[in-house]
Amino acid sequence: MLTIRKFCVLALLSVSVSQFAVADSAPNPASFGTLRKQFKTQVSYEGDDRSPAGNSPDNVFQSVRYQSAVGPLVAMLTSDPKDGKKHPAIIWITGGDSNSIDGKTLSMAKPRSNDQSAAAYRKVGIVMMFPTLRGGNDNPGKHEAHFGEIDDVLAAADYLAQQPWVDPARIYLGGHSTGGTLVLMTAEASKRFRAVFSFGPVANLRSYGRLMPVNFDKMSDMDQWLRAPYYWLPSVQSPLFIIEGVDGNIDSLELMRSKSRNPFIKFLPVSGATHFTILAPGNDLIARKILLDDGPVSNIRITENELIAELSKK
Repeated sequence: MLTIRKFCVLALLSVSVSQFAVADSAPNPASFGTLRKQFKTQVSYEGDDRSPAGNSPDNVFQSVRYQSAVGPLVAMLTSDPKDGKKHPAIIWITGGDSNSIDGKTLSMAKPRSNDQSAAAYRKVGIVMMFPTLRGGNDNPGKHEAHFGEIDDVLAAADYLAQQPWVDPARIYLGGHSTGGTLVLMTAEASKRFRAVFSFGPVANLRSYGRLMPVNFDKMSDMDQWLRAPYYWLPSVQSPLFIIEGVDGNIDSLELMRSKSRNPFIKFLPVSGATHFTILAPGNDLIARKILLDDGPVSNIRITENELIAELSKK
């Protein structure tokens, strides 16, 4: 995230389908969640910044700790509105170093052309949680290149569901860039969330290059497969919206759209938008739809025309 630990790096890439051609030994693409539970990754690395996440100086967010498989992890959570109601909530995963956040900057005003704060949600009364993940800030564990981090996101959801002011049936998940890829993979691993919103993900983590300092060529075949999210799209079992500006990381979106027939997934390339300018209008639209999404199952629908119309607003 631009105002968190690192700039959110736009991966300018073109991923070839043949790069991950399906071999006879390839796993069943509908079994991502099961395979993750059975597999122990050997991939890990230290994060660049091991300093504490800090606090929100204006008290918009409170610092909390949620329990994960590697120990207690820090998160920033909007405060209890103390109105006696249960509110919808969203977990947001930032771009760049998605494992870390800077609590001091989460509530600072951002330009509409690059608003990576996702402030639209808290401004309309939706509970927001920014979790840090294993190996981020001064947390226990190490980065695992979007493997164990999926479990951390699910653990954050469990913590959020226990808060008295949160409606446990209306917990959503969203993220941008590297965070968008992580929420995409979380949707492939679990149907825990009512709906998931992935802005600007990549089809294959190999595309991030030095942003994730691991050697893909030396990984086991399974470690590589489990970091190629385009392959696991058949595993998605809850509403997933994949959104990107046409002038952004659109090659990944188009590759995934060409390979997917999953009715749970909606691909939304937005003309006139970039990897960054789509964020503020996209989150404004989604926040309004979440407030109206109060039935037994999610009724959220999003169209490209709606996003384009939102983009034109000042």
